[in-house]
Amino acid sequence: MTLLNSLSRRNLILLAGLGSAALFLGALFFQFVIGIEPCTMCFWQRWPHRIGIGLGLVGLAFPRAIVAWLGGLNMLVSTGLAMYHTGVERHWWLGPTTCTSRGVDLSAASDCGLLDPDCGAPIVLCDQIAWDLFGLSMANYNVIISLGLAVIWVMAARRKA
Repeated sequence: MTLLNSLSRRNLILLAGLGSAALFLGALFFQFVIGIEPCTMCFWQRWPHRIGIGLGLVGLAFPRAIVAWLGGLNMLVSTGLAMYHTGVERHWWLGPTTCTSRGVDLSAASDCGLLDPDCGAPIVLCDQIAWDLFGLSMANYNVIISLGLAVIWVMAARRKA
């Protein structure tokens, strides 16, 4: 925290924006390089980080407290989405029927999609953990990192310009 305390508002905004950029690029890496297809809720979680990147750019040009407060609020939304996804993955609560195993209707699927995994779009369920490290899924890491980024945004907002 000592290093963070010595940073200016502009530098904190830059750090938070770069954090969102790192998470967003990480998601793209897992999708396009590693080959892990995202579920619907994974796509939802990308939006706050896109917004965080944009707010970071705006904050670099205009390092105002309001930009930082918006960044903090945005990262709290990101944390909430990731917490919701975590609960769905861990089966603590039900998720949207459109992307969980309780909502998949295979009656409308073609024989091609059922028999050939290379045919058509893959079915990616939100209540299945596609990847984990040390027992934590990508949604779990998003909770932790988004909450940390929210703290950085709030520090930036409270910092004197």
